[in-house]
Amino acid sequence: MNHQTTTTDNWDAIREACLEVLPAPIIAFIEQNQGLEHSEGQLIAVLHMVQAHFGYLGADKMNAVAQLAQIPLAKVTGVATFYHYFRLNPRGKHMINVCLGTACYVKGADKIAQRLMGDLGIQFGETTKDQMFSLESTRCLGTCGLAPVIMVDEQVFGPVSPQEASLILEKYLKKGKAKAEVK
Repeated sequence: MNHQTTTTDNWDAIREACLEVLPAPIIAFIEQNQGLEHSEGQLIAVLHMVQAHFGYLGADKMNAVAQLAQIPLAKVTGVATFYHYFRLNPRGKHMINVCLGTACYVKGADKIAQRLMGDLGIQFGETTKDQMFSLESTRCLGTCGLAPVIMVDEQVFGPVSPQEASLILEKYLKKGKAKAEVK
């Protein structure tokens, strides 16, 4: 549905509210696609743009996309939650991936995962309250000879024990505190 033909009598207010949430280039992209046949087919492209700009899709951002594109919020949310690529919450400064592939799992990756969850106070797919760490699982990091492994940002550590995983976290925490003190 094109917003020029909608019966919404407060379109200007809706657009202004969306401008507070989404950057102008994303709004322009949504609006330029409004007149096209099957404009809702651009939803994934719009969600990629939003995530590229903010790093994640939040409820306020998905609502703004739904309002501007005149697509039901349930559909926008459905697309965002269906595709594994989209993140609904902000990521932490450091991304921790625990390999749960066969070689790592056989050598105790589940114990490492439990230790990290306990240390961080989060589950897979979550971010710590201080936004320092996000924890994910992966099926293979391609370093089976080092099993079990974890990857922090782009650095692979292995083989690691649960205790060593905790020490790795401590190093990243100390680096973060040292940088904060320098500022």
